[in-house]
Amino acid sequence: MSDPVEVLDFRLGEVGPEGWYAGGEALDAECRLRFGDLWQVAHEGGLEHWVEGAAGTLAYLVICDQLARNIHRGRAEAFATDAKAQAAARKVVAAGWDLEAPEPERQLFYMPLEHSEDAADQALAVQLLTERLASDPEMALHARAHQAIIARFGRFPFRNAALGRETTPEEAEFLANGGYAAEVARQRASHAPGA
Repeated sequence: MSDPVEVLDFRLGEVGPEGWYAGGEALDAECRLRFGDLWQVAHEGGLEHWVEGAAGTLAYLVICDQLARNIHRGRAEAFATDAKAQAAARKVVAAGWDLEAPEPERQLFYMPLEHSEDAADQALAVQLLTERLASDPEMALHARAHQAIIARFGRFPFRNAALGRETTPEEAEFLANGGYAAEVARQRASHAPGA
């Protein structure tokens, strides 16, 4: 069974910031092989004891929020531990443990909130990525893009297929016209100097 250190060494060291959001079949396969069983334990509630302090909670969030998406890409299980990750993220922020972590890994504490389909979590994600990760304004821009999509649709349309949800005509148009990437571009343009 993996421990928090092994999870963090993998995500922070082996994968590194440049690969955190990249994906790809090779990385997904490695995540499934090395951490698929551990994700299952987390899904069943067997890793709650990790949610104490910055390092253990960060490893828990990596499993429940980040690696879940690699291990189960394109399937409903990719989002099955989101609620656990969101609860742990809120605990981290309330306790201030996130401030013990250096940048850029501090952002990983806030990703579960950015991945939430709840408007209050979205507002908190934008606030945290703006105030507590000020050295990287690109992260706040992506948080605003997620928030705008939730404000418009109440959910992320790009998850519909994996979750077996019917896509509305408005969502289909959004996806056909660039989806998330188009929203990021819109946010970038609206927050550009002089915009």
